[in-house]
Amino acid sequence: MEANVRAHTNIALIKYWGKDNQTLKTPLMSSLSMTLDAFYTDTKVIHDPSLTKNRFYLNDVEQDAEHSKRVFNYISRLQEMFKVNDHFEIHSYNHVPTAAGLASSASAFAALAGAFAKSYNLDLAMPQLSRLARLGSGSATRSVYGGFVKWIKGDDITSIAIPINEHPDWDLHMLAVEINTGEKKISSSKGMLHAQTSPFYQPWLDRNDLEINELEVAIKNKDFSKLGELAELSANEMHSTNLTATPSFTYFEPATIKLIHLVHNLRKQGIECYYTIDAGPNVKILTQEKNINSISSAVHNLLGNVKIVDASFGPGLTYLD
Repeated sequence: MEANVRAHTNIALIKYWGKDNQTLKTPLMSSLSMTLDAFYTDTKVIHDPSLTKNRFYLNDVEQDAEHSKRVFNYISRLQEMFKVNDHFEIHSYNHVPTAAGLASSASAFAALAGAFAKSYNLDLAMPQLSRLARLGSGSATRSVYGGFVKWIKGDDITSIAIPINEHPDWDLHMLAVEINTGEKKISSSKGMLHAQTSPFYQPWLDRNDLEINELEVAIKNKDFSKLGELAELSANEMHSTNLTATPSFTYFEPATIKLIHLVHNLRKQGIECYYTIDAGPNVKILTQEKNINSISSAVHNLLGNVKIVDASFGPGLTYLD
């Protein structure tokens, strides 16, 4: 049996940055994201009695034991949950830079969860798929849905994603500026654990429900300005906990700071845009279609021939066979 599934990345506008339970990957805060059309992962799961060992291929290259460990452990966990046990092959094609703050694990484990369930003919509802994806990567719980998605903090059963609006009909673009697509020096798991030493971490948690509620209202009202302000605020809150942790650390590079200043200056010029930054140096700029060319030109004037990817709303899980 086999199944082939595509999942798109998502970028949190209200950030998730901390686990309540490391094993179950339940979060300390709720989050709200935008699924993107431009970045995605295609994953095929094959299981057959004739297979004699487990194999994992990433972009057609078989991965060694160390680089396969997380994927194999995840599939073994799902096999145990559903009482199935045979060897498998996984073929994954990642159209996202890996470990660069562009949510590669979100699309990877959402696609893997969907392909696993489909390959075993498991009749799972979307909330169940969201939970399975979460067990692989926290942010993957949101990538089973398209559009705007909220991930609810809770326990193993209740901590799932729910769609806010899977097919938004409004003008919103995210320009991903790829400053550095190499693997980050501090993994997200280590970073979010270390950030909890910051004196500003708990005050940020205390604001979580307020910010989620405000963003849901902005989405309902198609209020681009409020959405952008909240997204920028949440990114700054997240990275302030990194900068004020003991010892301090940051994912920023010099070009990251330059782009933050650029966004501020563009707003002063009447070009409305806002930034958001995840666990990496790459900056995502939220804007509307009328400003894409002006912003792209300004970024290239500042940083040279840097790659900019224009993304808008992407779909949820897509079955390719």
